Amino acid sequence: MEGNRMKKLNLVIIFALLLTMAAGCGASKTSSPANTSNGSTVKADGDSGKKEAVKKIIVGTGTGFPNVCFINDKGELDGFDVELVKEIDKRLPEIEIEFKTMEFSNLLLSLETKKIDFVAHQMEKNPDREERYLFNNEPYNIFPNKITVHDTNESIHSIDDLKGKKVIVGATSAEAYIVEQYNKTHDDAIHIVYTKAGDDAVNQLKSGRVDATISTQFAVDFLNQSVKAEQKTVGEVLTNSKVFYILRKGDTELAGKLDKALQQIKADGTLGKLSEKWLGRDYSHETK
Repeated sequence: MEGNRMKKLNLVIIFALLLTMAAGCGASKTSSPANTSNGSTVKADGDSGKKEAVKKIIVGTGTGFPNVCFINDKGELDGFDVELVKEIDKRLPEIEIEFKTMEFSNLLLSLETKKIDFVAHQMEKNPDREERYLFNNEPYNIFPNKITVHDTNESIHSIDDLKGKKVIVGATSAEAYIVEQYNKTHDDAIHIVYTKAGDDAVNQLKSGRVDATISTQFAVDFLNQSVKAEQKTVGEVLTNSKVFYILRKGDTELAGKLDKALQQIKADGTLGKLSEKWLGRDYSHETK
């Protein structure tokens, strides 16, 4: 009985993390509480022997998202977001990045209260976030949304095949929007089942109570490996979900620096290599 409760708890935690993408992690140093986000330090200029003022930037992230931001076997912050922010730090000599780790639910509050300068935790845009915060312009992950079915399903190959079927999606999610827009022009042909719990979607799809959901290959691969979800993606790409950093409104200078570094990291292939290393595929560009 205790084992079943723990398994269910782990499933809930996994889905909470994945839904942050639908609705990060080390750098040069890891910081436990950060002081203020306006602090500065000094960074040596190796070429000239001179020293220039360098602004310290505190990045908020978590520690419980496998392959993205987590504590490795050596007790170190590691993962895709970790290595990427380290790479950004290397490309921007005028700043020095440190991380402050916390629960995901505290990230945006810490940003608002200036305990951190930006959030790195696979964050997507939504209307509420865009109203309250600033996003940088250059996405660092682009996950294609596709129809997702049980791995034994051979009858669903496109969104038109969902007519008369039950499709489970998170309430108010980007995935729900895809199905809702389809229904507007197809006489509510798809029966939408709304859920607030990701583990409910896995269980209903696995048991056959629903026919499909909308997800990304990254999420499907992760769930199949971690909780034996028995899912597969089918058909064409419906939309591309883009991941950004979140900053405070008005921090356009920092956002511009992040974009500049990301453009370089994309152009020389580093981003694609990091994506393949940690996420299993190259998610650095849109999938048609």
